Amino acid sequence: MANLSGLSTGAANPNPNKSFEVLPSPSDSVSSLSFSPKGNFLAATSWDNQVRCWEILSGSSQPKASISHEHPVLCSTWKDDGMTVFSGGCDKTVKMWPLMTGGQPATVAAHDAPVKELAWIPQMNLLVTGSWDKTLKYWDTRQPQPVHTQQLPERCYAMTVRYPLMVVGTADRQLIVYNLQNPQTEFKRIQSPLKYQTRCLAAFPDQQGFLVGSIEGRVGVHHLDDAQQSKNFTFKCHREGTEIYSVNSLNFHPVHGTFATAGSDGAFNFWDKDSKQRLKAMARCPHPIPCSTFNQDGSIFAYAVCYDWSKGAENHNPATAKTYIYLHTPQESEVKGKPRIGTGSRK
Repeated sequence: MANLSGLSTGAANPNPNKSFEVLPSPSDSVSSLSFSPKGNFLAATSWDNQVRCWEILSGSSQPKASISHEHPVLCSTWKDDGMTVFSGGCDKTVKMWPLMTGGQPATVAAHDAPVKELAWIPQMNLLVTGSWDKTLKYWDTRQPQPVHTQQLPERCYAMTVRYPLMVVGTADRQLIVYNLQNPQTEFKRIQSPLKYQTRCLAAFPDQQGFLVGSIEGRVGVHHLDDAQQSKNFTFKCHREGTEIYSVNSLNFHPVHGTFATAGSDGAFNFWDKDSKQRLKAMARCPHPIPCSTFNQDGSIFAYAVCYDWSKGAENHNPATAKTYIYLHTPQESEVKGKPRIGTGSRK
């Protein structure tokens, strides 16, 4: 369990939730955040071509190391041993970085277009990568060629893996479900229950379904079993009056099975899908939240605050643009599910 009480918030903390800032911050917008499964080491990828890692201590955040790609980096994940980080992006490659042993990064995967998503699958000892070239590729990192290439109907926009379940979201709102015990065959292909472009996915902890978030401030809760379809529902979030914002990130709490949403409205919220209620709405930050993640025991929720280009170049001011990475300590009341009281609105 991490204790962030000693982390300095600075004399005048600009964060409305009094979250702790990770320093030094990247020089451009953050595209992904991922915690080591073995400790409080946080990796961040960003549009300044960098992959950075910090050790989160009880009294500070210590920058540990960084590597560069040739172009913006879009995604990252850790190997299950907590020693190695994988990162992919606009240079169409994936680097494997043995960060904890001080080793140099090596290119272990390649596509014909930017790599948007990746995941390490320990049960298969393989890396899976999803690209805008409309393919999924599985890699044994000791071999130069993929062990399997799976064609997708469209560009890969989002991916979630909880073995044996994998769900891939593509352009045209298609969701392809795979059983990784038979990865060369699609288990099911469905149209997103949401009417707008898919932005993010998160598999249920019990692998019986998944969450899908869209650019239109909405989340779908979808069960895979045909007999459970009556339990499916969608709900609105990350909206303010007539302003509708993208849902950029979905993260299940590793202990309680509740989940967080983060959006371009600068807010993050905690939800319980089983009782269909919001557990906690956090104060909005002044800029979008493009990505977020829990650490391995759910005691830290990390999120980035920076411009995500959702309102175009005309709303980007390089003079005032700043990127922040913040750490929030979830209270049990924010993330522990509770039974539904009454029959009011689920929001």
